[in-house]
Amino acid sequence: MTDDSMRYPVGKFTMPGSLTPAERTAAIAVLEAFPAQLRAAVAGLSDAQLDTPYRDGGWTVRQVVHHVPESHMHAYCRVKFALTEDNPEIKPYNEAAWSALPDQATAPVEASLRLIAGVHGRLVTLLRLLAPAQHARTLRHPENGPMTIDDVTAMYAWHSRHHLAHIVNLKQRKGW
Repeated sequence: MTDDSMRYPVGKFTMPGSLTPAERTAAIAVLEAFPAQLRAAVAGLSDAQLDTPYRDGGWTVRQVVHHVPESHMHAYCRVKFALTEDNPEIKPYNEAAWSALPDQATAPVEASLRLIAGVHGRLVTLLRLLAPAQHARTLRHPENGPMTIDDVTAMYAWHSRHHLAHIVNLKQRKGW
């Protein structure tokens, strides 16, 4: 595998702007399925395996598992802000700095697995209850520019598949 294919195993994300109803349904289904898939991907891994980077210079499996719910909590809040404010500017966060904090390297993954299940449960419920026009509501990301709720939905469905592939591909390469 090339470094790029290891870094972006499902390809790089492209902002859609809007989704068809079928694309939206598919993205929400990815979000719904992801917590169980993540739990299954790390089930039975030892601490040594959890502390293995998915690629040279990459995060460990443990860091990935802790990163995902942190990131997806931001997604949930961003959707709520877009629904309750007029084109809000949202605050990004420094993912690398968060992943360097001591809890990322040592905390058991179970709390993050429960957290992602809860966050996705709420996010999926909310997204399915929105009227079609609400998926077009916007927010402004200082780094990514204008985004719709459809963009957020698509981005975090991609993000789910992206990090799941990091773990699954590592397990396949290592024969775990």
